[in-house]
Amino acid sequence: MKILRVIPSMDPKQGGPCQGIRNSIPAQEKLGVINEVLTLDDPASAFLKQDNFIINAIGPSNGPYSYCSGLKDWLKNNLERFDLIIIHGLWQYHSYTTYKIWRELKRKSRKAPSIYVMPHGMLDPYFQRAKSRRLKAIRNWIFWKLVEGNVLNKTSGVLFTCEEELLLARQTFSPYNPRLELNVGYGIQPPPYFKHIHSADFLDSCSGLDHKNYWLFLSRIHPKKGVDMLINAYTQLEQENPHLPSLVIAGPGMETAYGKYLRKLAEGKKIYFPGMLEGNSKWGAFYGCNAFILPSHQENFGIALVEAMGCKKPVLITNKVNIWREIDEGNGGLICDDTVSGVKNMLQKWLNFSSDKKLKYGENSYKIYQSNFEIEHASYKMIEAFKNNYNYERTVIN
Repeated sequence: MKILRVIPSMDPKQGGPCQGIRNSIPAQEKLGVINEVLTLDDPASAFLKQDNFIINAIGPSNGPYSYCSGLKDWLKNNLERFDLIIIHGLWQYHSYTTYKIWRELKRKSRKAPSIYVMPHGMLDPYFQRAKSRRLKAIRNWIFWKLVEGNVLNKTSGVLFTCEEELLLARQTFSPYNPRLELNVGYGIQPPPYFKHIHSADFLDSCSGLDHKNYWLFLSRIHPKKGVDMLINAYTQLEQENPHLPSLVIAGPGMETAYGKYLRKLAEGKKIYFPGMLEGNSKWGAFYGCNAFILPSHQENFGIALVEAMGCKKPVLITNKVNIWREIDEGNGGLICDDTVSGVKNMLQKWLNFSSDKKLKYGENSYKIYQSNFEIEHASYKMIEAFKNNYNYERTVIN
């Protein structure tokens, strides 16, 4: 089987989807599956040189819609080389254009590949209901009626990373009638074994933090991640408990208006902003923290969250993180509402636990990772889903 992954960008700063691709391709190679990536990035981008699989970079793209003049011709000349296409993400030029060229090929040839859409949480109703996104919600509704509804309803099927994402997607747009809904799961590569250089590099990256008594948030700095809510909850708790662990908030985006607002909000607190962490520094941050916190208002999966679980860390999250059920059922952490009071009460509850109980949560967290989110398991599940639906698709999708 040969798969083409179509995605606007493979820049690690863009968040989880590109990292998910980087995690899954090596694991699928072990199953005999060949992958290529088609991206609208500038081929001279430095971040494209780190990967060992084929990346066809045909950009750069332009504007918020990520228009790329070379996309149509590339697809027309190459689609027939593949057995299956996965469109990663929605609302940009790559999704409808890939669907359109595939549809043209489908009308001409019975040898056209299968094509699936992986929305990566972009069908979550949060994006249509959030007050800060009213104009974007209107835009998305128009796009749905004119463009994206066809992409979701007329391709071979839609791929979801977990059951919660699948169920939430049914609440957002209409008509919503995909031919197939497949929960294919998601996973990460196993974290590296701990080395002292991990801690040393992290402490070098996090200026001012000279100890290991800290809680960790590590993700893209964005309003939907609830970082302002976390800082406010932490501030309230610190007034009641001066011996509170420090708080490390790591991730790209601190140069944005929201990032600058967070710095101001955290002034005078034991809160550190080391920026984006990679390599040894990132793993040092995971291994050294007391707990990992992800207070998102919407989170489809949370790769950094699962990486923390792979490092045997307990996780403290909101019930808007789509894998919260697995974590709750396995006692791998604490779950709260996505409010300041909810986060504060969760942190207070965590503080009151004994050291042994905290350690047990970390052990449970690792077991959940092993059972649900190891990349080999997720890759096998995805490929089996494709194989099981192959005959159905050849019969029904015309």
